[in-house]
Parts: sequence; C-alpha cells; structure tokens
Amino acid sequence: MTIAELSSESLTDAQWEIAHAIAQTLVKDNTDVNELGKAVAYLRASVNQPNATSRFFQYLKTLVSNGRQIGHSSKTTDYYRSIERACSDYLKSVTDAYTMLQILGWVSRLMRYYKDAGVPIGEIATPTTPVFESARQVEIAKATNTQKFTVGQIVEARVTAIKGNKVTYEILGAIKLTEKEPKKAQLLSEGQTVKVEILDLKEDGSIKKVKCIE
Repeated sequence: MTIAELSSESLTDAQWEIAHAIAQTLVKDNTDVNELGKAVAYLRASVNQPNATSRFFQYLKTLVSNGRQIGHSSKTTDYYRSIERACSDYLKSVTDAYTMLQILGWVSRLMRYYKDAGVPIGEIATPTTPVFESARQVEIAKATNTQKFTVGQIVEARVTAIKGNKVTYEILGAIKLTEKEPKKAQLLSEGQTVKVEILDLKEDGSIKKVKCIE
C-alpha cells in the first residue's frame, strides 16, 4: 500500500497531517501498534458518551500510571507514555470524539505502513492547519463519510430557504448548499422535499454543486 492509496480516504488536510505526525512519532519511539489499538478500542467503546475526549485523555494517563501492573513487558509503560504524549501534543485541539477516532484509526494503519515500507521518517513536521471543527462541520463529515457521492447522482434534498432566485438545500440532514435556481425558485416552498442532481464534487468527495430536477 502506498501513501497515495492511503490518502484516497476521506480525511481533511488537517486531520491527515495529525495522523501522519502521531504515526511518525510513535514509530520513531518504537511504540507497539497493538498498545495503540487498546487505546483506540477504548475510545470506540466510549465515543458516544458525554465528555468522551476528556475520558480518553484520562484513560491514557491511567495507562501510564498503571503500566507496570497491566503491561506484558518492561517496555509497556514506555509505549503508553509515548502514546499519551503524542496524543496530548497533536489531538489537543480536536474536540469531537468521532473525529478523534477517525484520526487514530488511520494512525494505526500508518504506523504499519511506515514500519513495513521502511520509509525514512526524518524530522516530524508539526501540523500547522487548525483542526477545530464546529458541530456543524462534524455532522457534515459524518454525512459525507457514510455515503459516496457521484456526479449525475439524484438525491433527495429539503428546501430550507428561498431568497430571490437562490435556493438553499439540505441533504442528509447536514449538508447545506445554496444554488441559483432562476427557473425553479418561484415554484418551490420552504420545507418542501425535492430531487436534486449532483453536478460537481469537491476533492474530498463531498457535494459542491447541485440543481433541482423536479
């Protein structure tokens, strides 16, 4: 598997930078990817609980504190310490547990990639792109990740606003697009469900442009 193949998955640029940085850090520290898997499993089990991200960071601290008791070797505590430090450094601005889980899932894959492919790591660049995501952005990411869109595809959309000849559509309850509909605007009403055709997609596979067809 190549970096290009890995990059084809749906992560934002900021999330992708973070995933690479954490994976490179852990590989340089010779961290066991299976120990990271335990942390990922904990987050997956608690992702829908209140304060899931805070719980996750506290769990990592607990692993470091109890590493000698629960570890299988003398290196286990070092593994936990490396994981806790890398996550605290690179994930501190990620406020959504679902997004964090997506990133860490890719960290596990990337760690195996860097180890198996023997890719020179060199100096690890600090991610510079802000990774804060609003609740709205998180919902859109979830909607995009659960369905693959194609140009020419027909999907249902709800009309949420009409201003002049501009119509705002809501797709999958999360994706909002405002389009010029000079021939349709006066025939539509807010709250109405219509069919729209996807005319263009963004680089990440999300919808860029649609038009009403009924």
